[in-house]
Formats: sequence, C-alpha cells, structure tokens
Amino acid sequence: MKKTTQVLLTGIELPDSPGNPTDEAIAEFRGQVRVFYERHGRHDMLWRHTDDPYRILISEIMLQQTQVERVAVKYPAFIAAFPDVEALARAPQCEVIAAWQGMGYNRRAISLKKCAEKIVHDYGGTVPCDPQVLATFPGIGPATASSICAFAFNLPVVFIETNIRRVFIHFFFPGADTVTDKEILPLADRALDRDNPRVWYWALMDLGTELKKSIPNPNRKSTAYVKQAPFAGSDRRIRGMILKFLIGTSSSREKAIIDHLREEPVRVRRILAALEKEGFIRKSRAGYRLVE
Repeated sequence: MKKTTQVLLTGIELPDSPGNPTDEAIAEFRGQVRVFYERHGRHDMLWRHTDDPYRILISEIMLQQTQVERVAVKYPAFIAAFPDVEALARAPQCEVIAAWQGMGYNRRAISLKKCAEKIVHDYGGTVPCDPQVLATFPGIGPATASSICAFAFNLPVVFIETNIRRVFIHFFFPGADTVTDKEILPLADRALDRDNPRVWYWALMDLGTELKKSIPNPNRKSTAYVKQAPFAGSDRRIRGMILKFLIGTSSSREKAIIDHLREEPVRVRRILAALEKEGFIRKSRAGYRLVE
C-alpha cells in the first residue's frame, strides 16, 4: 500500500517521497497547490492586481518583515504619497520615513529611497528585470530580487522565502529533523510552473500562510530558522519611538526625547548615537532632527 502524507487543508493525499520525490509526486504536489489556491487564494491584495515593477518593488520590500494585514493598510497610502519611482527618488528622506511609520524596521524605508534613486539615475527610471542586478540594490537580497522579477515580469526564477520554505518542508520532509535551503531549492526548481510563475508563487505563499495556522511550524526544522526577538522592551521599539517623536519637529533636544520616552537615559543616548551613525537623524546645537 502506498504510503501517503495527509494534506491538512485540502483533504487530498500526496505520495510521501522525502528528499527526492518522483516526477509523479511533483506533479501531484503541483495539483495540491493549485487546488488550494483555487479554493482559498487571497485575491484581495492590491499588489496582486498590478504588474507595475515599481509597485511590486514597494510591496515586496514591505512584506519582507511585516505582516500582510499591516502592509494592506500602509501600501495604498505609501503609493499615494509616492506614486512613481521619480517621486520617491526626489522625496526628502524624512517624508519617506514619516510615510513608513507603523511598518517597523525603518531601514527599509531608507533602502527603498536609495533604490528609487539608483533606478532613476542609473536605469532611466525603469526597474531592472534581472534578479542578479536587483540583488545589488540596497535592502534587496537574492530572494527579494527574484520575487520582484516573478511578480512584476512573470519570470520563471527559483527562490524560497519563509512561507514557501514551510510548504516544501511540510510536504517533502515530514520525518526530517533538520532541512537546509540547499535541499529545498532543487525541489522548488522542479515544481516551478514555468508558464505562470507569478500565480504559482502566490499559491505557495498562501498555502504556507495557512499551514502556519493549522499545524506546528515546519520551519522550525529549517537551518535558516531564526526566532524573532520580542518587540516589547526592545531597542527596535525605542528606535521607532524616537523617529516617530522627531517627525514633524524642526529639532528636539536630548532631554526632551528622554523625558518623552521614559526609558533609561544611557540606553536612549546609545540608540540616538546609532540612529545618527546610520543616517536616520542628525545632531546640531538645536538638538536632534530627521535627516532630510
């Protein structure tokens, strides 16, 4: 009797072939993913209703470290503020950071602006369609570069991210203790729908999101798995509070910032120094202000 792995979401069974599945198993896997997407795909995301490379770039950077629900709120407002790559390139950095508030990991806002400047100055305002080129841009690694090319240009590139990784581990490595990306990538290549990679990757990501809700996280088996540190009480939280406080002010003195945050002065001073070094803020005789 053929051994099977139960797919919890669709109720269809997949041949259990960990590590080196047959072509038939890969075909069955594709069918599983497509059936799931037809029944449960998320079709209400604005960035799935455009192939504008600039807008895809924005959405993919936003989605790197922020939940979809938050991006769904911030994305249209950010696009309204900076409707094209030229608008983002010429915008003052402080305005970009202000528009980014609520997203977290504010370095991404600066990276996006630098990307826009590079696209305008070096590529005539056109987002490159080569993932190797995009991977050299600020804040864009190989996976994000490939995702931009898949969603904006429908290119059959191979990449994995957290939700895609979860799907492949769940289906193909159910009995493994640890799984590397090196083991997953050949499977991602074999399974790829080369005729319509855009929709294929949407389907994988949606299935990965649902798996996270339904079963213990398969990504804990991944050698790439890193548990995110708690936000409450973190330096990340204080950094965000400082930037939010400085938005809309000409400058604020160190004491005013410390009094507002009600955190340890030594810690606040250390974070202020880090933000200044990273190019977020500038110190003058009048105090601290956002870099324009």
